Amino acid sequence: MKKFLLSIALALASFIAFAQVPQFGIKGGVNFANMTASSGSISASLGTLTTFSAGAFTDIKAGAISIQPGIFYTGKGFKVSDDNGSNSGQLSLRYIQVPVNFVYHIPAVIGNVYVGAGPFAAVGVSGKIKGTSEGESAEQDVTFGDDGEFKRTEFGLQGIAGFQFKTGFLVGLSYDLGLSNISNNNSEGSFKNRVLGVSVGFTF
Repeated sequence: MKKFLLSIALALASFIAFAQVPQFGIKGGVNFANMTASSGSISASLGTLTTFSAGAFTDIKAGAISIQPGIFYTGKGFKVSDDNGSNSGQLSLRYIQVPVNFVYHIPAVIGNVYVGAGPFAAVGVSGKIKGTSEGESAEQDVTFGDDGEFKRTEFGLQGIAGFQFKTGFLVGLSYDLGLSNISNNNSEGSFKNRVLGVSVGFTF
């Protein structure tokens, strides 16, 4: 393990030694979030909740490759309803998320196409559950941590793609694949976040 960690540290040090001056950026947009729920051999995808994401990142480039760490305030959860809409419910969760993506840049005439992927870690900061049944509505806050409904931390993988103009303006897509079960109640099965994001931003 020590040799493995040392190898990673040396590789990062070599990358930084050949890196260009880092760029800093901001990015925000719309999230289309849902969850997968599974218990035993049964699994289902829950309905999509429209929410948002906003944050900042650093792009450390060496040639066509860059490392992009960032920090984002991002919404996740799901929304469900019956066929006539008289009964519905939604779970909205808010996280501080830190992705570290490894990105490949493909030069184009007016900028560059980029694709990348990497791990992320997220910390739950707030949440709310809302429900409507036959005209009656109710809502309550949800809690994170050992005594809450949901685990405080989440881990997963993120993929990104988009186009960055020479002016610094960028448009992009992202997909978060939650790998950890966020539910504290294992008897109810496993719940994992899925988020498709559409964003715009600017690099300096």
